[in-house]
Amino acid sequence: MSDDENPRTRRELREAEARAAETSRGADAADRAPGESSAGQPEWATADTAPTAIIRPATADVPVPVPVPAPAPAVAASRDSIAPAAPAPSAATGDEAAATTATATTPAAPGFRARISRHPRAWAVAAAATAVVLLGGGAFAAGAAVGAGDPQSAPIAAATDVASATPTQTPTPTPTPEPRPVPQAAAAPAALRTCSVAGLAADPRLGTLYGSVRNAATGELLFDRAGTTPARTASVMKVLSSAAALAVLGPDHRVPTTVVKGTEPGQVVLVGGGDITLASNGSNVYEGAASMQDLAAQTSAAWEADPSTAGTSITSIVLDASVFSGDRWQPSWLRKEQVDGYSSEVTGLQVDGDRAEPGANVSTRSDNAVLRAGQAFALALGAPDAALAEGLAPAGSPQLGQVLSAPVSTMVQEALLRSDNTEAEMLARLVAVQLGVGNDFAALQTAIPQALATYGLDTSALVIADGSGLSDDNGVPTDFLSRLFIKINAHEGDLGVIAAGLPVAGQSGTLAGRFGGSPAAGSVIAKTGWIDTGYTLSGIVSAGDGSVLTFAFFALDDVDDSARAALDELTTGVYECGNNLSDL
Repeated sequence: MSDDENPRTRRELREAEARAAETSRGADAADRAPGESSAGQPEWATADTAPTAIIRPATADVPVPVPVPAPAPAVAASRDSIAPAAPAPSAATGDEAAATTATATTPAAPGFRARISRHPRAWAVAAAATAVVLLGGGAFAAGAAVGAGDPQSAPIAAATDVASATPTQTPTPTPTPEPRPVPQAAAAPAALRTCSVAGLAADPRLGTLYGSVRNAATGELLFDRAGTTPARTASVMKVLSSAAALAVLGPDHRVPTTVVKGTEPGQVVLVGGGDITLASNGSNVYEGAASMQDLAAQTSAAWEADPSTAGTSITSIVLDASVFSGDRWQPSWLRKEQVDGYSSEVTGLQVDGDRAEPGANVSTRSDNAVLRAGQAFALALGAPDAALAEGLAPAGSPQLGQVLSAPVSTMVQEALLRSDNTEAEMLARLVAVQLGVGNDFAALQTAIPQALATYGLDTSALVIADGSGLSDDNGVPTDFLSRLFIKINAHEGDLGVIAAGLPVAGQSGTLAGRFGGSPAAGSVIAKTGWIDTGYTLSGIVSAGDGSVLTFAFFALDDVDDSARAALDELTTGVYECGNNLSDL
């Protein structure tokens, strides 16, 4: 409009404004974006849907919708779970915030709307920029909230993830699995043994067989025939008595025989300490035996050295055998053992094992071993007419002489090699005396198991009636013997003394005449046994395959002398099988 056309009156002014407004609405309608109302207000301003800013690309007039994210949910500040973040404060402040609020939620004022209508592209770009700022600020605020709760929390997801309308679920803790049972290692397969002695064990000459065989190195039971049943042992019992003596008395212990002054003029007392090996003369069947001649010489010298007795004669000899008490012959023994020369009575004082022939292993024994010892002493003193009577030595009486036996180690080996019953009974009884449990036959039931228990063996099944094995009342399981011989083979304690003293098959002692022609000759060391109701054999086999086995075999009941050969054949079978021995 020219200056000439400018309105001059109010009416003209109103009309000019109306024409300008009409012109503006026309331009607005021509330039209005799709979805925009005729009032110049976006359609989402009154709708329930989320707002969408319109951005026109620089190279085209096609509008591009850009979603405006909803406010981010709250984020829980916890180490164990992550919840949606609380609405973060907008990064836009002041005029920018006011402009954004007016654009997004309030209808524009007529003048302001006119400005937007004239420059729609510029304002669309501005609105998009504002949305980006808001989104960035929200993401920053959400990250700050989570980080403040736990500095070590995992990084927050991208802003578009935080703004998601679906909240993140709290992770369910992973349950701790129950520990799986660890399978046990499979046991090593048992050795398959194929060598059998079942046929030899069934030999009728063996009567009722009790048997046990073990590997000496491993202790494994290889063969068993009623091995845990106590049975009579015959002379194999001497192994138990010897082991007990070595444990309690020790291998170096020596047994004394002493002479003291009596209470009457011309009287001496001969005190037996239990040594049955004392030689009546210079020597006898026992190696290293003390001599009655030596004892008599000591006594005579001391008698003459005492002014109160010098020049007088010894006219009375008291015989003190009280170290042992009770029955001198075990009630279950057969007296023929004494008559046939295999055993004497058990007394605390005797000479030569009470043999009529001191140098013979088997010799008739007397009915009074103590008296025979007194007679031998009287002769050695040169007082054959001296009175002899049993009695007790006076306490504290002066000693006139003393001699000592060979050490226990020597006596043990003799008792085993020759199977000396009297020597074995002496050793067993001295064990009881030393332990303080008594000095008669009954005391052996306590003494022998107590002594053997020191080797770590279970002795609860043992029944001990004597020390030699003559009684049918003894009861020892063959399994106990196979276990004891493992310790003997290992020379545990002083048990090597027994290993060195056992008879050798085909070579020595009571095995010298046995195992003739057997490949086991020289490879078996064992103790033999024989009574009227049984034959026994127990010891150690050095088998043909190099293994070492311990064994015990009892052939009992209806047996005769042929059982010896059957036992030798069974033991030879064990030698040939070695560690391949089967129990079948």
